Amino acid sequence: MAKQDFYEILGISKSATQAEIKKAYRKMAIKYHPDKNPDDKTAEENFKKAAEAYEVLSDENKKARYDQYGHAAFDGPQGGGGFGGGGMNMDDIFSQFGDIFGGGGFGGGFGGGFGGGGGQRQARVKGSNMRIRVKLTLEEIAKGVEKKVKVKRKVQADGVTYKTCTTCNGSGQQMRVTNTILGRMQTATTCGTCSGAGETISSKPNGADAQGLIVAEETVSINIPAGVTEGVQLKVGGKGNEAPGKNSIAGDLLVLIEEIQHDTLKREGTNIHYDLYVNFSEAVLGTSKEVETVTGKVKIKIDAGTQSGKILRLKGKGLPSIERYGTGDFLIHINVWTPQELNKEQKQFFDKMMNDDNFVPAPNKSDKSFFEKVKDMFS
Repeated sequence: MAKQDFYEILGISKSATQAEIKKAYRKMAIKYHPDKNPDDKTAEENFKKAAEAYEVLSDENKKARYDQYGHAAFDGPQGGGGFGGGGMNMDDIFSQFGDIFGGGGFGGGFGGGFGGGGGQRQARVKGSNMRIRVKLTLEEIAKGVEKKVKVKRKVQADGVTYKTCTTCNGSGQQMRVTNTILGRMQTATTCGTCSGAGETISSKPNGADAQGLIVAEETVSINIPAGVTEGVQLKVGGKGNEAPGKNSIAGDLLVLIEEIQHDTLKREGTNIHYDLYVNFSEAVLGTSKEVETVTGKVKIKIDAGTQSGKILRLKGKGLPSIERYGTGDFLIHINVWTPQELNKEQKQFFDKMMNDDNFVPAPNKSDKSFFEKVKDMFS
């Protein structure tokens, strides 16, 4: 089943401002909030869908990727939005978007925005994200590839013990009551003592920092889909830095794709361009050539009388679309190599052919100009 469009979920247009996006999400969050719809699975799913849509559209970088590639920009274990493409839970949503539910007459009605039946739901502290760059060849981009990289990340040290935070009594939240024209309103803020973890460290081993974390090296496997482009950012969920606390979750490893320039091939979107040089005799008499594409070698035929500038198109031999809309073409540009130094016999031959009728340029009216050929390539 096709995944529902994020703009459609929130009921907004693609031109919506960030303020309008936030307002639309808040409206849906109120409508489908679990406190208003207890034991309603449909409401819970709609609540999650709205959170996933907001998580992407509220981030300018993610929104730009979504507008360009659609859901394909976040497909796979490495490519999802902040919730891994839909694998979210309520704790994730409340932890990341708790501010949506606070203030403006909403927070008090739902236990400060983290409640369940008037109680409090402890926020899950998330570790910081990490960023790395991965370089890929055209051949790797054409087929997709698994890369194993070594990263140094902060992890919880063995032997760390925790105690309940005395400031927030383990809730991770500090409640504040304010008087408004609508009455007394209750809002929640992250506890400044435990940073929302609900716990503080009671003891830690030597070598651990103040948060009970140490730096460890780990080999991470990254599955990179075929068709990625320069600048695309993928995500490996949970492979960033860890955070303190037993209920914390690790940040993400963000992978920025860099494309290694090929020696002979030129990429243009999903199409690949290749300059093939043939000598004068091959162009006159015709020949066959073996050409290396991004998916393997192919044998092509050069017809007798081939003119320089002719373009041969190998359908489907380019790169796959990251949006899964098919595969590009491999375009071979024929260049006839003119000899620059001739011996005496060769010069005599060409002198003799200088005025021969077969050597007088006589292009057909049906022959396309260079600009027409370029136009055809993109039509």
